[in-house]
Amino acid sequence: MNEKQSISIGSIVHYMRNVSSGGEYMPELSPAVVTAIHDDGDCQLFVMNQNGVYFCKSAYSDMPKPGYWSWPVSVL
Repeated sequence: MNEKQSISIGSIVHYMRNVSSGGEYMPELSPAVVTAIHDDGDCQLFVMNQNGVYFCKSAYSDMPKPGYWSWPVSVL
């Protein structure tokens, strides 16, 4: 998958969490499901990791970076 692929509700993506203001949480890559697509092109995500689940709004990045979603990379 790549940036030219169309995003849609239900798409599986990767989301990298931002560093928390207090530094207790570091960037972490997690699976996420797209739950909404906003008019500005950002997506609402349902993010899952080993500590629980949460929702966030995020924009696309072609490379994993904190605060953005990206397409999963195949390692085959």
